[in-house]
Amino acid sequence: MAIKGRKSSSKNPPIFSHEFVIQNHADIVSCVAMLFVVGLMIQVTSPFAYMFIAVQHNVSPETEGDSAAVDSVTRYTYGWKDFCAVFFYFLICIVTHAIIQEYILDKISRKLHLSKVKHSKFNESGQLLVFYVMSVLWGGDVIFKENYIMNISSLWEGYPHTEMVFMFKFFFIIQLAYWLHCYPELYFQKIKREEMPARIRYATVGLMYVAAAYLLNFNRVGICLLVLHYTSEALFHVARIIDFIDKEEKGSKAGYMASNVVFVLTRLGSIILSVLTFWYGLSLSENQGFSAAAGNFNIPAVRLAALVAVCLLQAYLMFHFITDQLRQLREQSPPAQTRKLPTKKPLGKKKKDDSKRGNAVDEDVNELTEVDQNTKKNLKNKAKTK
Repeated sequence: MAIKGRKSSSKNPPIFSHEFVIQNHADIVSCVAMLFVVGLMIQVTSPFAYMFIAVQHNVSPETEGDSAAVDSVTRYTYGWKDFCAVFFYFLICIVTHAIIQEYILDKISRKLHLSKVKHSKFNESGQLLVFYVMSVLWGGDVIFKENYIMNISSLWEGYPHTEMVFMFKFFFIIQLAYWLHCYPELYFQKIKREEMPARIRYATVGLMYVAAAYLLNFNRVGICLLVLHYTSEALFHVARIIDFIDKEEKGSKAGYMASNVVFVLTRLGSIILSVLTFWYGLSLSENQGFSAAAGNFNIPAVRLAALVAVCLLQAYLMFHFITDQLRQLREQSPPAQTRKLPTKKPLGKKKKDDSKRGNAVDEDVNELTEVDQNTKKNLKNKAKTK
């Protein structure tokens, strides 16, 4: 089934032009992904295609005799073949992005008649909301199955956590693929230049933190922090979508209020969880030392760097949250009404003129003789009394 591209005009653009690639990028990418699927059916290319589609680096359970209990759950570690899986699901993310845009978001935005600025924000919130809700449900299921909530010490006990179940590792593969796909989407979605720096920065921060948690074997605390952060972001984008749909702004105020409360609690919870894991838990662990081959990075420098990175991110998000709230308060506050008073002639100037006139009269009197001065002063006093 072909996926319709986003058409900007009725004319067909030239093949391999920018407009042609943008309109048909979903079909082009889906054809590339289908090559790997078809490769599974051919015996010669099956091992190569399987390396891209399936999760690799599985660890077979070891048995120490007939009486030993065999773990039936297959566990995985990370390795260089994960780049192949990330690339394939990077293509799948692009196709999924186009499907959501074409069959859901575009149909809703046409009915809302949004402006260009609101239309871009609506598309961004819609795409991120789908990803955040999927990640929260998926990550929450892994957290409950692995019992990280009731047993908080399992976040640092037994480090390094090199072995993961299938859904645990696949979660991180999809996270890396999604944040990578955000870069070509800037071109496919025709994002404006003034909006690009913020989106590039957002995708880069997400990619770096997910990759660091995955490669340094901080995957347990990483998935908990991601679920917390994604819950807060999902509520924010729900509130923003309600703001676009709700013309009376009744539901949007309640949505933003709930989003703000959860945002602050999420920042606090992320800092507490990071301090417990990196500052307290891993520092008391018996297995300390640096060994890249064994996946052990439990040294003070790495722990401190990880803690500072998480705290700096929370401080950065909180700073922007506070500045945004102050800006909204200034915009909502009514302007101060200044009452115009009637203009009056300043008294200081009149007194100054009178003093100047008096000084001039005194100077004229001083130039006369004493007798004439006395007579002129007497005449002046009689004139005042009259």
